[in-house]
Amino acid sequence: MQYRPVRNTGIKLSEVGFGVWTITAGWWGTYTEEEATALLRAAFDAGITFFNTGNVYGADGYGERLVAEALADVRDQIVIGTTFGYDVDAPRPASHGGHSERPHDWSADNVKRSLERSLTQLNTDSIDLWQLHNPRMDALKDDALWELLYDLRSQGMIKAIGPSIGPAIGWRDEGMFAIEHRDIDFFHHIYNMLEQDPGREFTDAAADRDIAVLARVPHSSGLLEGKYTSETTFDANDHRSHRKREWLTEGLKKVDALQFLVDAREDATIGQVALKWLLSDPALTSVQPNIYNLEQIAEFAAAPDIDEFDADEMGEIELLYRTNFGLDMQPA
Repeated sequence: MQYRPVRNTGIKLSEVGFGVWTITAGWWGTYTEEEATALLRAAFDAGITFFNTGNVYGADGYGERLVAEALADVRDQIVIGTTFGYDVDAPRPASHGGHSERPHDWSADNVKRSLERSLTQLNTDSIDLWQLHNPRMDALKDDALWELLYDLRSQGMIKAIGPSIGPAIGWRDEGMFAIEHRDIDFFHHIYNMLEQDPGREFTDAAADRDIAVLARVPHSSGLLEGKYTSETTFDANDHRSHRKREWLTEGLKKVDALQFLVDAREDATIGQVALKWLLSDPALTSVQPNIYNLEQIAEFAAAPDIDEFDADEMGEIELLYRTNFGLDMQPA
């Protein structure tokens, strides 16, 4: 495992991080606290030192408390990212099985309250990476909010600030505004081989300003993990159960078109190839695959070590994406 810096903050992230949402949010199945703890410890043992959680993952700050308790004895060796911006006291809408968003609250009171809660739940005196959680343009243009964030950073209560753009692929205007007009240390977005826009634009713009880039959903919601077939179904509480079936059938055809990259690398998997493609860009600081089990930790932690892509392969990937992998539909 290699480690890449976040600007001049003194923070370095493992190239492969752990998105704690999979084991705490309930959208990818359920895990006991013991099971979740075992995965976090195994990830650390594999060289993963960046753990990205959120103040809305699970009930009553569970996602933060889990990381704090599971990795308490190695706190000085890990980097923790967490989020703020939602009103955690508001109920989550029941539509889509509870996968809808809570209301945002970017008031100074809620920001300060969120920080205090996260510091307590993480049992730490400073947040490493503090992320605006799915901000819209109102928050990004709120000068008073940003002055508060800069002040908290100058006090050392948070070490690095940046937006986590989402929840779905897109949000181009919001992302570019944050990169171009705010003094952010990192930029966190959805980016993968099957969903390259606007991720490429974000990444290039951030690199020009020495802003660290974090990529989540590097396997396109599981398509690039190599486990799905045309017969795959999802449980009702799985967020992918709300997608149209074409997402799976068309996605599998795209994955098949990328198989040549796996064939050219002995013992590599499509899941590793997907991570390596992102990390081939020096602007990418860390990628956070969805991790469900011990086997995936071993697989994904080894991804940085597989063979580099040559120029012909990179050109073919670009061509496939720009021609929508040969399918008669517009790029996603």
